[in-house]
Amino acid sequence: MSTAPHLYDPTAIVDVADWGVIPTMIEGESRTSGVLLHRNEDGTSETGIWICTPGTWRCHVTSDEFCHFLEGSATYTHESGDVIEIRPDTVAFFPKDWKGVCQVHETVRKSYMIR
Repeated sequence: MSTAPHLYDPTAIVDVADWGVIPTMIEGESRTSGVLLHRNEDGTSETGIWICTPGTWRCHVTSDEFCHFLEGSATYTHESGDVIEIRPDTVAFFPKDWKGVCQVHETVRKSYMIR
């Protein structure tokens, strides 16, 4: 096992696990999948690749999350009205308890770190 888990060319990875449908759908049926690169033994942090198909859903971030969006487009609208337009190479930090609505326009793929 590597002392530093890593992935090469994350946009080309097709061997992904099905993580199911977003449970808080408003419109459509966003399916998620991905690759878990690493999770701490105590479950306090994890990192990997996340893929989500189009749809609109309520979003509640339960732990700090850093994201680098690699592909696709989406709109994240905070409950305050603040809007983040996602496109390839967008980097975002969602603090714990961020709440709003996510609308995925084109399937997104991101690398993420949650802790």
